[in-house]
Amino acid sequence: MLGMIVGRLGFMVLAGLLLISFLFALFHIIPGDPAVLLAGDNAPKVVVDAIRKAYGFDRPLHVQYFTYMGNVLTGDFGVSNYNRQPVLGIVITRVLNTAQLASLAMLFAVFVSLAFGSLSAMFWGNPLDKVVTVASLVGICLPVFVTGIAMIYFFGVYLEWLPIAGMATWSNYILPVVTLGAYQAAIFTRMVRSCMIDALGKDFIVTARAKGVPEIQIVFKHAMRNALLPIVTLFGLGFGHTLGGSVVIESIFNWPGLGRLMVESVQTRDLPIIQASIFFFAIIFITLNMIVDVLYTWIDPRISYD
Repeated sequence: MLGMIVGRLGFMVLAGLLLISFLFALFHIIPGDPAVLLAGDNAPKVVVDAIRKAYGFDRPLHVQYFTYMGNVLTGDFGVSNYNRQPVLGIVITRVLNTAQLASLAMLFAVFVSLAFGSLSAMFWGNPLDKVVTVASLVGICLPVFVTGIAMIYFFGVYLEWLPIAGMATWSNYILPVVTLGAYQAAIFTRMVRSCMIDALGKDFIVTARAKGVPEIQIVFKHAMRNALLPIVTLFGLGFGHTLGGSVVIESIFNWPGLGRLMVESVQTRDLPIIQASIFFFAIIFITLNMIVDVLYTWIDPRISYD
């Protein structure tokens, strides 16, 4: 276990270095003079020259690369072109807001999918199973922006029960969390149902039933533990997809998160913000993969990465 964690941390460092190199290349591959992009299209030549010298764009490319690497490794992502504030402070605040939204959405999705997926497997072929199957298929087919707009109109405008923008109070979390989590819940429910049906058909389940073990204990203790490996894999991937889907949800519900920040930064051509946002998105993805690997060994001690 310890060797696996150390290996994954080493991979994270290597992946981070490669990502920093990619972001540096991205900055210089974009057509146009970087100094002009920072100064603006209509900036006087003297201003462009001053920015070129201040940012070191007049130095050799390899010197710029190692300078950029050193700055990023010390947490210096530069200054925003739009509001002239340090990039790291802006992005960290937005990362925390997105993490709240994604984490709550995933908790909602996990709770709903485990409950309804397991019930669907318990009553396989019965009307309840068919209702859950149809509902999950509808949830998968509906894009998140359609669900979000529908929930805004019904619960926010028509019924006036819930606020539709911002994150001022706990009630602001309900619509974006449910909207973002519902799509993942639909996918997870299908997976949980399939895995649980397979697990409930194993010989040890038949033996447990013959011994008179209560059905609830059979499903949620014995069968679920044996069905968890593929489910955990999907949950890990789903968390990453939830972060990606937050870009749309944050725009719809005016949520001050990292996804919305990226959209705004693209519109204002704020390259330092875009670079830092991509970096933190990637680091979160890599961290989630490591957590999933650790959970594997906890769920099934027979799995070893040594």
